Amino acid sequence: MTLPLSILDLAPVSEGTSTPAALAEVGRLARLGDELGYTRVWYAEHHGIPSIASSSPEVLIASSAAATRRIRVGSGGVMLPNHVPLRVVETYRTLEGLNPGRIDLGIGRAGGSDGRTLAALRSVGGEYFSQELAELLAFEEDGFPLDHPYRAVRVVPERITLPPIWLLGSSGASAEAAGQLGVGYAFAAHFSPTPAAPAFAAYRRAFRASRAFPQPHAILAVSALVAPTDAEAQYLSGSQALSWALFQSGEIRMLVSPEAAQAHAYTEQQRRIIEAQSRLWIVGSPETVAQQIEDKARASGADEVMVTTTAWDYELRRRSYRLLAETLGKARTS
Repeated sequence: MTLPLSILDLAPVSEGTSTPAALAEVGRLARLGDELGYTRVWYAEHHGIPSIASSSPEVLIASSAAATRRIRVGSGGVMLPNHVPLRVVETYRTLEGLNPGRIDLGIGRAGGSDGRTLAALRSVGGEYFSQELAELLAFEEDGFPLDHPYRAVRVVPERITLPPIWLLGSSGASAEAAGQLGVGYAFAAHFSPTPAAPAFAAYRRAFRASRAFPQPHAILAVSALVAPTDAEAQYLSGSQALSWALFQSGEIRMLVSPEAAQAHAYTEQQRRIIEAQSRLWIVGSPETVAQQIEDKARASGADEVMVTTTAWDYELRRRSYRLLAETLGKARTS
């Protein structure tokens, strides 16, 4: 199958490196994705997690868009409860104006952090997501009633439209809404055990064509790590396994090395955490991973697959994306 591939970058911070070095890696990966023919690169929004440096997707978008020439760059996503809708419209109109036709606006309803951090962010909470989304769209579409106090607000920069909007989901709850709004839909199968196929089907059933999306477009986000052999890939994946177990059991650290993961004395709780979550991770040789990705895309009905890769060594992380692109026939010669 011909399968468009994209990148989901959480800007991981590895133990033994600096956060500025991790942020510099964001640009390197974006340029590599541009060279290899990846369709888009998105940046997640997380707060208060030392192993993740992507707290400000719009800053990473601006930097990576300026450093690339073809690949689409966007948010995966803006956690709307943490933001004032008008500010989101202003920010992403500005990004679109600076990089016409290359920006995506992915929007999610989660907070992306713990309760204390969300309180510091003045997050309004996911229960107000529909209201916040309606307000954001009203600013863009001149959709406020005549007597609404926001109707007279001038949204600047003017004469620039928002980039294509995508709703993000991990349970299928937002799938029908994405279809009714005529926007794209992305499903977070990289951490959610919920099957994506029912959500994609609901999205397509409800879909109404729009200017940005004349046809429905469903993205399946997966976690994948590729190495020349299955054995090496499994060894490297120990970093993700231990880091996930530590995070879930309340010990927050930067991304650990595979050597540290191999030497770690795992508790039974940590083993159970890894056993449950690792079923979602695709790990192996290029052929192994490519086949599993194609199978998942076919089973879910995805139009595109977005890959997030967790590896302690940044060079090996880039190698993983290169091997995957080459194996699935997406490599470019430019």
